[in-house]
Amino acid sequence: MCHAAQRKGQNALTKNCVGFAAKIVFVGADTFHALKGPAMFRRLFLSLVAALGFTGAITGAITGAALAQTSDADALFDLVGLPQIVAIMRDEGLDYGETIARDMFPAGMTPRWAAQLDRIYATDTMVAQMRRAFVAALDGQDVSGALDFYGSDLGRRIVTLEIAARAAMLDPTIDATSKEFAVEQAQADTPRYRLISDFIVANDLIEANVVGGLNSNFAFIDALVSGGATLPGVTADSLLADVWAQEDAIRASTAEWITAFLLLAYAPLEDAEIAELTSFSQTPAGRIMTQAVFTAFDEIFVLVARDLGSAASGFIISQDL
Repeated sequence: MCHAAQRKGQNALTKNCVGFAAKIVFVGADTFHALKGPAMFRRLFLSLVAALGFTGAITGAITGAALAQTSDADALFDLVGLPQIVAIMRDEGLDYGETIARDMFPAGMTPRWAAQLDRIYATDTMVAQMRRAFVAALDGQDVSGALDFYGSDLGRRIVTLEIAARAAMLDPTIDATSKEFAVEQAQADTPRYRLISDFIVANDLIEANVVGGLNSNFAFIDALVSGGATLPGVTADSLLADVWAQEDAIRASTAEWITAFLLLAYAPLEDAEIAELTSFSQTPAGRIMTQAVFTAFDEIFVLVARDLGSAASGFIISQDL
């Protein structure tokens, strides 16, 4: 596998891989009204409550699947809700595929390209690929500590809240408002913002995700060029240079998204619970588990990016004929 860069951090939960789900948590009116903050935050919190209803429908299936798995690694894969995150990734990927069509194809979005996207972002295929990579990464490792943490009440709530927040942020309005709120929190340097920042720094989330983004972009471009597509005034070297030129923009976008996402996802948690999560993530059990998660997401994102680049190349060639 070609890598655009080497990851510096060993423990990362990022936009690519963060998100666990196992059990619905009821967030009632008393909890909502007890929260202090501007109207913007209250609107965001309501969107999170609405998304929690979505995660509740899959509670029993997740828990039952985790208990029925033949290995601890398989059980952990389901317990941390990775299949549900893949389902959300599919929606994100389909949106990205439409952007590719608008930017790269003379005919724009077509039924044929939609069918390609449906194949590339097939949920069952991506889940199976990710499960294999995750289980392989944990081969010979003791995952009992991670099973204990994510099987606890706090772990299950973290899982549910992260999936709900990621689902909510598929809405462009919620995504934008979450980022505005994060900027306000950063400018005010609030205690909650500092807790989230500590979690991000402790787990090297920014750099890990930047490298993942560069690797995915490189895989896409490599497959695009290898497939024979030609673009006016564009060479393999210029495309690779473009990948590296994106590093600062990816870093800024990553920092913005992760901060907004975590502020929204962890809004219902107490400060002490966020601190407990940060502490767990720094234990051997936490590092082993999250490294396996990120390894699995690295593999699936590169595979998808390469498949997408190859498909786009063939589509460009066919439209040029």
